[in-house]
Amino acid sequence: MRRYAYVFGAICATAALTLSACGAANTFHTAVSPSYPDVRTILQRLTTVDGAPGVLLEVHDVRGRTVLSSGVANLETRAAMAEDSRFRIGSMSKMFVATVVLQLVSEHRVELDAPIEQYLPGMIQGNGYDGHAITVRQLLQHTSGLPDYLDDLSLDQVLKDPLAHHDPLDLVHLALAHPPTFPPGTGWAYSNTNYLLAAILIEKLTGRPYGEEITQRIIAPLGLPDTSVPGDDSTIPGDHPQGYIKQGTAATDLTTFNPSIAGASGSMISSAADLNKLLDSLITGGLLHSPELQEMMKTHPTADSSQDAYGLGLQSTPLPCGGLYWGHDGGIQGFQTLGATTTDGRRATIMANLYPGETQTQDTDIRAALAAALCASTPSKANP
Repeated sequence: MRRYAYVFGAICATAALTLSACGAANTFHTAVSPSYPDVRTILQRLTTVDGAPGVLLEVHDVRGRTVLSSGVANLETRAAMAEDSRFRIGSMSKMFVATVVLQLVSEHRVELDAPIEQYLPGMIQGNGYDGHAITVRQLLQHTSGLPDYLDDLSLDQVLKDPLAHHDPLDLVHLALAHPPTFPPGTGWAYSNTNYLLAAILIEKLTGRPYGEEITQRIIAPLGLPDTSVPGDDSTIPGDHPQGYIKQGTAATDLTTFNPSIAGASGSMISSAADLNKLLDSLITGGLLHSPELQEMMKTHPTADSSQDAYGLGLQSTPLPCGGLYWGHDGGIQGFQTLGATTTDGRRATIMANLYPGETQTQDTDIRAALAAALCASTPSKANP
């Protein structure tokens, strides 16, 4: 899942944490790498001014791996962030889902520009919809015009029954009860509904749940020990920070809930190390053949202030030091994430254990920290 419209207050002030507990930036491990002073400053701002309890960033380049943190993983115990923390990754899950669909394209089991009606007959019909007019590509690129089912779900509904199971077809029907956002292919609007349908497509073509396909095709081959598709499992396995939301003046721990509300659009769990490995393998062709990777990196502008452009489950963003980074952001109750790589071998992933944040400043500073880390890294070769 991506950005919600909820607004929250500053969590460090609410929890009465000291500045040293909430804002001190720490280095867990440095392998012949710079100290990243600009990144440290932004991380400290995230855990003071912006209000996140804690933040973790891992950056990797030719000189090695550096893990930086600020703040705390747990407001009650004041424990620091663990270097190998696992966390919910929200919409970064879309990179995994889109990769599986593109692998099926390579296997000639699905065509990107074929109508979804060809594979899921009758599923998108009525109320102004026609599955013959919406292609697989448009689902993966958010150009389908399908509304976002999350517009019908409030945080209060989640809190009322956090362990409730949400069937993906029921969530799709929530979206289809509304008229199309625009005719297919005529605009761009981020919609989590698209990726619920992409997962249903995967299951229809393979006969197995999308989570099993992600595990067999990506997690196992790459050796991603911290990455999983939880289904209805409400817990985060292994060492992990608590995930917080803000209600009024109180910080609420929402680490435990049923992630089926996000499903294929954003329910996965991973770590910064695993995500950086995924990003490197994806952009260097370790997961996709060249034709499919090229399709993934054909972008459509998002037409907002971010200057992002969206491919197929992968987005590009200009770097202030020149060039682009490729990756995805994520936001799900308790956690906000962003991971990206450059084509010359630099990669970084950042996580804050508060979502939604107080204002857009958390989002802005997460993006700034990642960009600063990539700009301070050393490329493996000259920028293309």
